[in-house]
Parts: sequence; C-alpha cells; structure tokens
Amino acid sequence: MPSRRQIRESVVQFLYCSDLEGGASPASLREPFWQFITESDRKALVLATWKTIQHLNLGRENRHAEYLKRLPIAQAALRSSEDLEPTARLLERITDLEDRWTDVIVKLSRLNKEGDDDAISRRFSDSFEDLFSLNRDLTAARTEFIRSTEDLPKLRPQLEPILGSIHRLERISDRLRMIERPEDFPDHAELKKIRDSRADMEALRIETDQVVDAVLSEREAIDGALEQIVDNFAPERIDPIDRAILRLATWEIRHNPNVPKPVAINEAIELAKKFGTTDSGRFVNGILDKVSE
Repeated sequence: MPSRRQIRESVVQFLYCSDLEGGASPASLREPFWQFITESDRKALVLATWKTIQHLNLGRENRHAEYLKRLPIAQAALRSSEDLEPTARLLERITDLEDRWTDVIVKLSRLNKEGDDDAISRRFSDSFEDLFSLNRDLTAARTEFIRSTEDLPKLRPQLEPILGSIHRLERISDRLRMIERPEDFPDHAELKKIRDSRADMEALRIETDQVVDAVLSEREAIDGALEQIVDNFAPERIDPIDRAILRLATWEIRHNPNVPKPVAINEAIELAKKFGTTDSGRFVNGILDKVSE
C-alpha cells in the first residue's frame, strides 16, 4: 500500500499542477496527471505482466504443437459429411485464433523496451488487450466446438485426441484470464507482484484524490488564513510549489485530527526541501508555526 509520504508528495504535485497560471481545471487535469505520475510504475507493471505471459506461453507451445499434430485427423473426420460442415468451420476458427495468439506473442516479443516509459506502457498495454480479447474469443469458440461434438458419438474416436488438446489449451486460457484480472485470484502467489502493483497504484490515486478534494474544498478559507499571516504577501504571490505545500499542511493542521500539528509541519518542511527552493523549508516552517498557534 502507498505510504503517507507517497500520498502527500502526489497531493503536492497535483495542487501545484492545478494551480499554475493558465493551467487546466482540477477535474480535467486528473487523468493526464495520473498518466504522468505513474509512468515508471506502469512500465514496471507491464514488463512484469509480459514476463508472466512469456512463462505461460512456454507451457502453451507444446500443447499447441500437439494440437496441430492431431488436427488433420479431426479435419478429415469432419469433412466426411456435409452435415458436419458447421462443426468443421468451428474447428477452423479455433485454428485461426490459435495462430493469431502466436502472432500476438511474436509481436509482444519484438516490442521496444527502451525509451519513454509512457510509450512503452502504451505499446505493451495495447498488445495485452489484443491478447486478452483474443483469449476470450478462443474460449467461446472452443466451448461451441466441444458442444457441437457431443451429438457425434460415432466420430468420438477420431475427435477425442483433438478434444484433449483443446481442453489442455483452454487451461492455458484460464491462466491468462488470471493474469488479466489478478485481483480476482488472491491466493495465487505467482500473481502477487502484478496484483500488488495494480492495487498500490489504485490505492495511491484514491487516497491522493480524497486529500486533494478535501484541500480544494477549503482552499478559500486556507488562503484567507495564509494571507493574514504573510505580511503584505498575498498567497497568489507565493511560489506555486510553496503554496501547494502550505495549503496541504494548513488543511492538515486545521481539519485532520489524525495528524499531530508537529508532524504536519515537519513533513511539510521535508516536502519543501525536496520540491522547493533553498529557502522553501525555512519559509514554510515560519508560516506553519503561526498557522498552528
């Protein structure tokens, strides 16, 4: 789960971005802000997901080769009668989708893993969605084919091998669905990294947005308090990053009883040292001492 430091740093960055002259409104800023702020995390997540898919595909390769080896016998049996043409077409569709699965894996293996984090994330995410969508189509096609063979007891000996391969390939699809939605499978340790990374990013966004909304709802009162403290220096003239830090800390001091005032001040000073100028820490300290009186 995200730490308090991570949440406060994200809050300050959002308040800063939303307060720049000529900047976007807070509501319209949210999505691009989170796309930017999570770039490196999203890159790490997609690469971890790709590594898990690669491992899964190693198990699929032998099963797919087995399927292709058994395919001609099944095709010959289904071509023995015109009445079996719909079932034959279903098998053709499965074969086509299995080939497309291989093509997507090849495409993923050739994607450039260097350069801009956001571009890497988008490239992989788009290909993942292609694979996940393809997997859903495959499951549907396999299910329909299996059902269609239930009324063909005379062909069972010829179709049994291909049906066995289809069932084994479907188990690979089951695993891919787990990768697509790892949060639905909390007991699977091999998905823990993907599951935790997604949960952490989601939790960071939710908790940050909650604090941001709380600060913005009190901004007029907060700015009024700061204007009374800073002699001849309206809040609008304070450096934007210092202003964001002061607004967050003032809200915590006045409206968040779960955070002791000294803690709010000390953490604000640390934020000022990290994001502000050389004098920001001392300036923020002096203002917040008076806010906390």
